[in-house]
Amino acid sequence: MSTTSAASQSDFFAALGTEQVNALSENLDQMTSLEIVKLMNAVTEDAIRAVDSASTQLAAAIDAVVDRMKRGGRLFYLGAGTSGRLGVLDASECPPTFGASPELVQGLIAGGDTALRNAVEGAEDNPELAAADLREKSLTQTDAIVAISASGYAPYCVGALRYARQVGALAIAMSCNKNANISKEADIAIEAPTGSEVLSGSTRLKAGTATKIMLNALSTGIMVRLGKCYKNLMVDVQPTNVKLRDRSIRIIQNATGLSREAAEALSLEAGGSIKTAIVMHEANVTSERARRALTSADGYVRKAIESLR
Repeated sequence: MSTTSAASQSDFFAALGTEQVNALSENLDQMTSLEIVKLMNAVTEDAIRAVDSASTQLAAAIDAVVDRMKRGGRLFYLGAGTSGRLGVLDASECPPTFGASPELVQGLIAGGDTALRNAVEGAEDNPELAAADLREKSLTQTDAIVAISASGYAPYCVGALRYARQVGALAIAMSCNKNANISKEADIAIEAPTGSEVLSGSTRLKAGTATKIMLNALSTGIMVRLGKCYKNLMVDVQPTNVKLRDRSIRIIQNATGLSREAAEALSLEAGGSIKTAIVMHEANVTSERARRALTSADGYVRKAIESLR
């Protein structure tokens, strides 16, 4: 890299909102522990406001991904460092929360799984790594990707978006700066400008919080739209441990108004399926009729109940 290009790149980074110095924390090194905690809590409101400003784009992303998934598509999160780790985390929580296949939502991080715990030098700066990661997953035009970069710069994310558009997959960019580099490469650009951090440039803070909120909204919105929710209940949760088995019974209770004992009996009759149990009770039908109705309704509980009334 020449001196001129290096200086130009330095100017680019210096202009990013997430790289600015926060005037509220200029004396951070002289603050007491309580002052640090209170300041960090106060400025976290910036993350919430930033996400709110991106609501329309988040909603558009939900609709577009749902459309792909209804046609058999998958969703891939890609990012480097904190952004990559947050994507992997959100993807890993979809199977137990929504009963989704582990293949439906997947998280990829620059540098591979090693980078989940240890920094992999240079991985973020290589756009070809993202293309290789997506080729390995056999990305198709039915799939969607979300490239996550707090700064909006990461070449790994640029490579992911370009490859996605090359194969016809939906390309979504998620960043915490305005007019981000990765936004230019996307079909849908989600920008939540969080501004300067308490610890200057440490985007695992406000930017990381905003990213987690956006991923929460994105994956939850997608799964709700796919019928994995009835009222506000997680009707596809997988009862894989004591806590979740207890929750599944409470979900049936909340949906039906039954006693604990009656909900347990209904769950047993439904073969452990929360959805089947709810449809059985609400439509007063057998487990077999409830299952058939759910199949015809593509798994949507409310639609299945209405079809039986």
